[in-house]
Amino acid sequence: MLQMRRSRGAFSGFLLMLLGLWGALIPFVGPYFHYAYTPDKAWTYNTGRLWLELLPGAAVFLGGFLLMVAKGRHTALFGALLAAVAGAWFTLGTVLSPLWNHHVPMGGSPASNTVYMRIMEQLGFFTALGVVIVFVAAVALGRIASVASGIQEIEEIPETTVPADTVPVETIRDETVRGETVRSEETRPVHTRLLPRRKTEDTTQTVG
Repeated sequence: MLQMRRSRGAFSGFLLMLLGLWGALIPFVGPYFHYAYTPDKAWTYNTGRLWLELLPGAAVFLGGFLLMVAKGRHTALFGALLAAVAGAWFTLGTVLSPLWNHHVPMGGSPASNTVYMRIMEQLGFFTALGVVIVFVAAVALGRIASVASGIQEIEEIPETTVPADTVPVETIRDETVRGETVRSEETRPVHTRLLPRRKTEDTTQTVG
């Protein structure tokens, strides 16, 4: 069947919406908390942030929204797949960006001074964010795929037929016993052939 309960994708959809908001907004608000990629200024826009953060974050948000409101399997599956692809792009986008950016990685570099914070920025902006999104989307896909689909065939039970000549039929006849009418029941099979009585051969010989 194509219909399903909303509860199957509601929680996963809500998580994906939050992760999508984080991925799309963290490059613009992160500098307020000293958690940023270069350029480390709040609400600074560039092409790298558009392709590597804004668009995939919007795709994850849309996929999560579809999961939350979907009543049918097709819509929910599309939302989960969209979120999974966008999550994979969060992880791989910075690695593949030199292919179309004149061999220069897009997205900038971690802006913190310590090694620990640079690792956390790399994980929170791209790598770990993408992995978590793909995991949540995969869980949603599994729950949706587990919904039974199709119409089960109903086996027809053949009707049991009884031969007509073996079905007993009750016949009622009236008999007169000592001036009183007595009703008696007689049972015999239907279509029972009554053979005529054979005539008794005359065996009397005439003696002349």
